Amino acid sequence: MRETRDTFHLAIPARDLDEAFTFYVTGLGCKLARRYDDRITLDFFGDQVVCHLSDKIDHDVHMYPRHFGITFRERADFDRLHALAKSRDLEFFAEVGDRFAGRVEEHLTFVLKDPSNNLLEFKYYHDPRMMY
Repeated sequence: MRETRDTFHLAIPARDLDEAFTFYVTGLGCKLARRYDDRITLDFFGDQVVCHLSDKIDHDVHMYPRHFGITFRERADFDRLHALAKSRDLEFFAEVGDRFAGRVEEHLTFVLKDPSNNLLEFKYYHDPRMMY
């Protein structure tokens, strides 16, 4: 069973590592853990994202089935990241929206698109029981 000290990791394609660095480190504020000729490893909000240099980039991007991101426990953290993304002119795939309005699983969400067309969704559930 995973414990809080364990880290989830995800590998994604990147057409250019300098672009990935600029988006994730300079833009989102993630920490660079390692850099090699073919990848960068990031501390992505406490978990590990590895951007692998690749020419297999999705050109016709759709939200489903492939995206990843963070679900925030605190609304203030969601709002701060949204404001940061706006102030740093990160590319939005979808602005803040309310999903499942009026239902217990109602949540706010916005989606960013990185330079390699990977989609990142950020969420905040009004009812914290709905995080999982």
